[in-house]
Amino acid sequence: MVEVQEEATYVRHHKKKIAFLFSTMRHFAEELRTLGWSVDYVTLDAPENSGGFTGEIERAVKRLRPDKILVTEPGEWRVREAMETWEQAFNIPVEILEDDRFIAAHSEFRSWAEGRKQLRMEYFYREMRRKTGLLMDGDQPEGGKWNFDAENRKPAKADLFMPTPLRTEPDEITENVLALVASRFDNHFGDLTPFWFGVTRAEAEAALDQFIETALAKFGDYQDAMLEGEKFLYHSLLSLYINAGLLDPLVVCQRVEAAYKSGAAPLNAAEGFIRQIIGWREYVRGIYWLKMPDYVDENFFGNTRALPDFYWTGETDMACLRAAITQTKEEAYAHHIQRLMVTGNFALLAGVDPKQVHEWYLAVYADAYEWVELPNTLGMSQFGDGGVLGSKPYAASGNYIHKMSDHCKGCKFDVKQKTGHGACPFNPLYWDFLHRNRDKLAGNPRMAQMYRTWDRMSEDKQRDYLESAANVLASL
Repeated sequence: MVEVQEEATYVRHHKKKIAFLFSTMRHFAEELRTLGWSVDYVTLDAPENSGGFTGEIERAVKRLRPDKILVTEPGEWRVREAMETWEQAFNIPVEILEDDRFIAAHSEFRSWAEGRKQLRMEYFYREMRRKTGLLMDGDQPEGGKWNFDAENRKPAKADLFMPTPLRTEPDEITENVLALVASRFDNHFGDLTPFWFGVTRAEAEAALDQFIETALAKFGDYQDAMLEGEKFLYHSLLSLYINAGLLDPLVVCQRVEAAYKSGAAPLNAAEGFIRQIIGWREYVRGIYWLKMPDYVDENFFGNTRALPDFYWTGETDMACLRAAITQTKEEAYAHHIQRLMVTGNFALLAGVDPKQVHEWYLAVYADAYEWVELPNTLGMSQFGDGGVLGSKPYAASGNYIHKMSDHCKGCKFDVKQKTGHGACPFNPLYWDFLHRNRDKLAGNPRMAQMYRTWDRMSEDKQRDYLESAANVLASL
């Protein structure tokens, strides 16, 4: 096992993300040793550490003289490419094992995708439900519907009894890692402390227990809601544990299904949670490996604007963006609507280069690995793939944020004002986005109504929107 500088710095990962992974690795190494394994572990500050996977494999081959290299497939294309050079470079057999932390193998997803004009998650999700048997009543979905998303869009209200995710006190191993990260990565994004992530399987399982007991029942109703000052609402924060391998995704879903069957959680909550894991998580991984390596350079709208500086500081007068980015800086976490409809929506409307947006998301979130983050960001959030992942862009004016949050009431900008000084920037940017991308979107049937609305506006009103948008963009 190796801690390497290259992986910690190829994007400037959040300090908490680096600390979480290094501490988790060190705890796992100790767990293996107590089980009788011999573990060859290279820390980041080891004097001879070469700083990269390939360099460390070369040193390990010389040190250990193995007959063969066995390695699990990584979650990034560039690392897989590097692994495929090792056999020739070191003159030793290399076997890349399938990553069994997923339900669908690459071959299974390719078979499902072959010949389809559109790769829609909903249909793949149904296959995963049938395969796993989760929430199935014979060959039919529990409750007579595959998807209860329509019931999961309620705005939340402040509640003194809002649940909180499990917080774990750092032990000596974690404290040592925190000191290492503070000294080596002080110029990276994010707050290192307080650090409260679990770093062992037992701690991750305790976090799962707490979510099911305290938050799952209301997860469905409020999974799209946002509240000022409430970072977590009823979300699980289990994705960092699942994606790092501390929790098994199928076991997590089975626990949630059991909670539904025992009456501890309603069907809309259980189905919505399970869909995110066996549906969306599996689907985006399938898209990633199907479409790489060219996928990362897709740019359907030809956007070139630089990512605004406030994405790194949180210093903006827009209350929703300030809340999402400040929380991201503090916790290496924001929930899916904050990512999609606040930071992602603004970048899309502003015409930011999707590759820069992708690299920001990959850096700042503790659960972000390229296989899951890239399709979510470049495909779903930025529509950079032109519709491979989603049937239309997730673009919205300020009204969506007003409906799903309480950010607008304390914002410097007026969400009900459409143009001019003091108007919510999302309002003119939305119509400017539609106007400048008309040649690419007018033929999309899901966008037709919005273009009809635009065409019914007077020329003066259209001009007001475009001039207001130009002023917002000039201020970035």
